[in-house]
Amino acid sequence: MENELVRELLNLLKANHLPAEKELLTVVDQVCIMESRLTDMVKELTTLREELAEAQRQNHPVKTALQKAVIVLQNQVLDLRDKLTGLKHEIISGCKSALDAVHDKGLSALRDIMGFFKLRPALEAMRENIDDSIKQDNKSIATIEAVSTSYHEAGRHIANMGRAVSGKEALTEAKPVGKIAKALTAPIRADKACLVAMGKGVSKAISAVERLEKAERRLPVMETVEKCSKQAEQERRDMPVRVRPRPVTNHER
Repeated sequence: MENELVRELLNLLKANHLPAEKELLTVVDQVCIMESRLTDMVKELTTLREELAEAQRQNHPVKTALQKAVIVLQNQVLDLRDKLTGLKHEIISGCKSALDAVHDKGLSALRDIMGFFKLRPALEAMRENIDDSIKQDNKSIATIEAVSTSYHEAGRHIANMGRAVSGKEALTEAKPVGKIAKALTAPIRADKACLVAMGKGVSKAISAVERLEKAERRLPVMETVEKCSKQAEQERRDMPVRVRPRPVTNHER
């Protein structure tokens, strides 16, 4: 929204009451939201790195799974940052092309405004990336919880050996997920929430693009109907008027 070309085109569309202004603004707004979610993901990555450092200091069994999760999150951030940068470039480049066309041909150039943008491929690539990242987060969470459960199961066996020696009843259940595992998966769950929010933003942006594309596909049909209607009206006006002959009276005969 701070880009001069983006502001200029949006203002031009608004000033001339063109419907493309609303849809293009929707795309720009969703990109801004996605940028904010990406910033949140970077914060969660920082938190996860701190958790990894603590797990390594304690030599906790979950440290290996956590290290893999850090790598996954880092790659997610880098990939999404690149795709978001590419999407922003497409928006700015499309605005520049549209404004150049208006300068050369006038406002009529904006009738096919989507021809200046290549947003759909960029948005669909981002959606695919987000879906894959959510699956990766689910896998990381499941792995950490599985390691934690195994760790507590082993602890239960050791504890039961001591209880057997002292004549106490054996423990039958281990805690499914320990406090440490919950703390370690918290940043990953927060990262997943950011991804889900970004996915919704991408879907809204794609819907806006689709509405623009449908509107532009209908435009030539409406123009043709209007043109034919005007042509028929003009032909009717140009048609010579037939004057009916006046009846001959008896006197004239």
